[in-house]
Amino acid sequence: MHALHSEQDRIQEWPFRAHLDTYCICPGHACMESASILARLSSCAHAGSRPMDPAMPCLRARSARINSFKRHLVQPQRDSVAHVDASERQELFDSISPMYDRLNDVLSLGLHRVWKRMAVKWSGARPGDRVLDLCCGSGDLTFLLGEAVGPRGQVVGLDFSGAMLASAAQRELDRPRFDRLVPPLQWVQGDALDLPFPDASFQAATMGYGLRNVTDIPRALQELYRVLAPGGAAAILDFNNAVEDSPVADGVQSFLLGTVVVPAARALGVAEQYEYLRPSIQRFPTGRKQEALALQAGFAQATHYTLGFGMMGVLVVEKR
Repeated sequence: MHALHSEQDRIQEWPFRAHLDTYCICPGHACMESASILARLSSCAHAGSRPMDPAMPCLRARSARINSFKRHLVQPQRDSVAHVDASERQELFDSISPMYDRLNDVLSLGLHRVWKRMAVKWSGARPGDRVLDLCCGSGDLTFLLGEAVGPRGQVVGLDFSGAMLASAAQRELDRPRFDRLVPPLQWVQGDALDLPFPDASFQAATMGYGLRNVTDIPRALQELYRVLAPGGAAAILDFNNAVEDSPVADGVQSFLLGTVVVPAARALGVAEQYEYLRPSIQRFPTGRKQEALALQAGFAQATHYTLGFGMMGVLVVEKR
């Protein structure tokens, strides 16, 4: 199942579902087009991997154009309370995107990079694989997946925040040109509860600090199960709700969030956006409950590992 495919085979294996219009950024061409992906798969492609639509307008995905970028996004319409909540979270991540990476480095003392490498390792991504980074944010895990699958692999980073995707696309443009072992990346705006990919599309997947923020965790796990190929695995990194297994770790986590994280965010003018962290962790299922939810979603195996003295966790799931 990990055999390498020809370019034509890989093109044919990637039809997106027609009902979801998605915004795809391809920094290799710095092109952006709002279109039905099924109808215009080739228009969101990189040269050398898929044909390019010569009529597609090209725009530079620069941070200074985030607002213009967001105005052109085509998003699925939802009329529900859950959509209102999701829209608020989308605005939250849009607002913190300019300082997101810097805050992560400062607040975790750089350890988040170690945890993310561990998550990619647990995902089982191999050279030549097609892989997905859900809730990709500014792209840390997406870039690491690119290193894991190499130039013959395919990597998609999906997020619902247009500003985060613009930041990720800009980071790819700014990467050293000698970094030829990483394949061109695809950045897609979409919903983790309604993924715009066919069944069994990916051999491996990651999700970093995203499961806690979706409005329907069981449904997100079901969608992840659907798009993973048989034999595939995924690693889901997030804060750990340690209230049951380790009250000490839970207390330390609460103390650090209240005395370090929020004050640091306040200094950058985004305190409100980080004050939601503690309540969201308290609502987040514990590791054992996450394992149970993953098994209910169809996964054959689910194991939750704790990291960072019990304050972080990785749910590793496998599909048979």
